[in-house]
Amino acid sequence: MSIVKINAITVPAESGDELARRFAARAGAVDGQDGFEGFELLRPTDERTTWLVVTRWRDEEAFQAWTSSDSFTAGHAGGRPGHGSPEGGASGGGHHKPVGVSAELWSFDVAGGSSGSSG
Repeated sequence: MSIVKINAITVPAESGDELARRFAARAGAVDGQDGFEGFELLRPTDERTTWLVVTRWRDEEAFQAWTSSDSFTAGHAGGRPGHGSPEGGASGGGHHKPVGVSAELWSFDVAGGSSGSSG
């Protein structure tokens, strides 16, 4: 069963659009990684300043292989305060300062759920 890695990135309110822009610029960069199942960038809809990057992986080994890859290193060159955090390098090679002021990586196993209705 899949594992989920959530990177909780604290971003100043005025920098949220920049974080979203950097992620959009790198959309698909991880898609070809073995074991990668998808990701979502979640923007807060209230006064919070913590954005969530939710990724799903086949297993812990697939996630660790990605964090050890040249692709990960290149994409996170601008800094990685929370292991697995693309807020520094989401600009594409680390040419810009990180927009996140802190990041924390959360790890979960999928213990249950539903795929929703398809009709």
